[in-house]
Amino acid sequence: MKKRSGLGLILVGIALGVGCGGQPGGEGPEGAAPGTAGEDRKVTFYLVPKKKGLPYFSSCAEGARAAAAALGNVELIYDGPTDGSPEKQAAMIETFALKGADVIAVSPNDPDVVGPAMRKAREKGVHVITWDADGVADSREFFVNQATAQAIAYGMVDTMVRDLGGAEVSADVAIVTAYLTAANQNIWIEHMKERLASSASQLNLVAVKPSDEDQKLAFSVTQDLMKAYPAIKGFFGISSVSFPGAAEAVRQAGKTGEILVTGLATPNSMRSYVEDGTVKSVVLWNTAELGYLTVLVGEALATGTLSAGATEFDAGKLGKKKVEGDQVILGDIMVFTKETIGDFDF
Repeated sequence: MKKRSGLGLILVGIALGVGCGGQPGGEGPEGAAPGTAGEDRKVTFYLVPKKKGLPYFSSCAEGARAAAAALGNVELIYDGPTDGSPEKQAAMIETFALKGADVIAVSPNDPDVVGPAMRKAREKGVHVITWDADGVADSREFFVNQATAQAIAYGMVDTMVRDLGGAEVSADVAIVTAYLTAANQNIWIEHMKERLASSASQLNLVAVKPSDEDQKLAFSVTQDLMKAYPAIKGFFGISSVSFPGAAEAVRQAGKTGEILVTGLATPNSMRSYVEDGTVKSVVLWNTAELGYLTVLVGEALATGTLSAGATEFDAGKLGKKKVEGDQVILGDIMVFTKETIGDFDF
């Protein structure tokens, strides 16, 4: 991906040449003892998204494949439920553990549903970590966190305030989330409410509605909210699916320029909305770097070069990353605007 310096609000990591190396076919070696990767065989690594097929997670997987290729000792298998079902995600984790996984990296859809399968995998000796979204603390060893929850939430609110006209703005806004059980989004919402309460602006949060990681449902939810709150001026789409769904609803309602949408999604999925003015800013992080870092952390656990108590992690091309307790932090948010979004391709 390309990037250019001076993006205002953006703290950008080191660019990755995504797409390096192919995804290995097949599955992990049958009957191999989990968690015992050595010099004579590869680290069998399962990367499990919330929902396979979404551009956001596909971009993360490209970065993960680049890391596996760079390391040379990682057999990477990227797989997850295609419908976002936490029950299916849990069943897949159990299967991967039985197949001899050394590492399973999970973005949990519902931590309470997925947690028992993650714990069972750990009991079998598998190294279990979370990425993108965290799980119940005792179900994993580390969480590879793209940015702090506060930074993500505050970034979205501050971006909306700026895009609506600044600190003196007064407006009704709403949040379209993915699942009400998504732990990361619920934490973001709490911090967003905190920021809204402390902001000098007069943004009034009128509703928080789920879209079940379905873009069509996000579209209809946004339509319903525009009818229910005719004075509404802004929507936060806080998932890579709810954001374009909300933006499309505003566009089709002929409200471009009257109602703004901001949130979290890949630049490619939001480019047309930024170009026509429905969206002024897209908030995210470097998705490929998140996938890259996740593989590095899992491999380090499997080979014994990362353990509890570390305060810093050497992430190769990405540089030194902070380890805060049991979280490895990628960095900070990025904000894409009409002036900069063309410089990115993911």
